[in-house]
Amino acid sequence: MGGDNAPLEIIKGTIAASKEYNASFILVGNAEKIKSIAAENGFDLRRFEIVDTDVSITMEDDPLCVVRSKKDSSMAVALKLLAEEKGDAVVSAGNSGALFTGASLIVRRIRAVKRAAIGAILPFTPPVLLLDSGANINVNDENLEQFAVMGSAYMRNCYGVMKPRVGLLNNGSEECKGTELQLAAYKRLSKNENINFIGNVEANQLAFNVCDVVVTDGFSGNILLKSIEGMGKLMIGEMKTLFLASNVSKLSALLVRKGVRELKHRYDSTEHGGAPILGISKPVIKAHGSSNAKAFKNAIRQAISVVYTGVTYDIAQEAEGFERKILEERNAKHEKDGEKKD
Repeated sequence: MGGDNAPLEIIKGTIAASKEYNASFILVGNAEKIKSIAAENGFDLRRFEIVDTDVSITMEDDPLCVVRSKKDSSMAVALKLLAEEKGDAVVSAGNSGALFTGASLIVRRIRAVKRAAIGAILPFTPPVLLLDSGANINVNDENLEQFAVMGSAYMRNCYGVMKPRVGLLNNGSEECKGTELQLAAYKRLSKNENINFIGNVEANQLAFNVCDVVVTDGFSGNILLKSIEGMGKLMIGEMKTLFLASNVSKLSALLVRKGVRELKHRYDSTEHGGAPILGISKPVIKAHGSSNAKAFKNAIRQAISVVYTGVTYDIAQEAEGFERKILEERNAKHEKDGEKKD
């Protein structure tokens, strides 16, 4: 029931997904409203299970409402079904903060993961995974290192990148650039032999195939993501205005329309599905709040891919290794500090 175009576009997207993908679907929400919309639009919902609740979370609600005042909301119920293994993945276009909070507290994080993170696919060629894209405003260097580990596992499993290149978002490519966070994270990432760290990357480099995963805090990541989305829409709009300016330009548009269509397809956020919440013990996908049917269908495609590839299991394995590494580092530091005191 969440999202700007819910529940109509969500229902349409799910119906489209049911025709293309080998999966079964549970619609969680106001059953009366869902059936009414289906009747108005001639949708056949007999193949779907509907779990009824008349409570929903708005975009303005506090994220904690999913486990406090709105425990019976469609989002909370869907996450409980996932936690109880009555489903294999949850896809929602609703309140991002509530979905992240609910995923963390209801479905729960993987035991060894300190911070889950929202991963967003940046629409470049090849695509780039951005972690974190909005969940964690304040992070430390250990968190960024774990984001790099999780992001590498995701790109290996879901995109077939055998040795994902990891970049640290910064205001310069030099090792000495950035705040204390970036300087500390650079040192940690450089020493981790389980990731392919290529160094600092600037925002203007990301479109030019410099890395496969870029890690940063959720504040910077969300600004980067929305800047890219906004610029993409601006450029497509300006191109349309340019081609419609005169009869000559309209003729030119006919000659290059195939290429323009492919360009629009490449930078269309609806093509890339949703953003996986990595570090959660079961797959949870955040679809864009403004998702139309096409975008939601592709978010479902992404959820199915996460289930089939077993990336959650791989992240759990990587996280356990990461946890052991951190404990060894801390024990070594304590021993060293103890020797200094003696």
